[in-house]
Amino acid sequence: MVGNKDEHFMRAAIGEARKALARQEVPIGAVVVCDNMIVARAHNLTETLNDPTAHAEMQAITAATNWLGGKYLTGCTVYVTVEPCAMCAGALGWSQAERLVYGASDPKKGYTLVKGQLLHPKTKVLPGILEAECGSLLTDFFRSLRSSL
Repeated sequence: MVGNKDEHFMRAAIGEARKALARQEVPIGAVVVCDNMIVARAHNLTETLNDPTAHAEMQAITAATNWLGGKYLTGCTVYVTVEPCAMCAGALGWSQAERLVYGASDPKKGYTLVKGQLLHPKTKVLPGILEAECGSLLTDFFRSLRSSL
């Protein structure tokens, strides 16, 4: 059952995606929530940092574990605007996040394309929260890139 709480926190992730867009980054945002409080906010920084691993989820995991003072996201929910890639899903698995909530699916690079268990076995996944809004950020971004070529 989708709660207003999930939509509320996904809107915060969308806000992060808009920050990425303003920096000419792929507009993906993430927030980490523990005890109904956002403990980390992040967006893609791959272009800014010249780092292919600087995805929103990776930035959010690092910020959250620093804030929490440990390497696990026990009891935390990670909200991300787009289905994580295999790299990010693996990192989420190692972080032992309790829940993953994402907006738009990624049929080209999403972790669900990979066979095997990338997330922690106990992680609950809720896809499709504010899917249209999350997806349109990406499609509009790539459409504008193609039209400027």
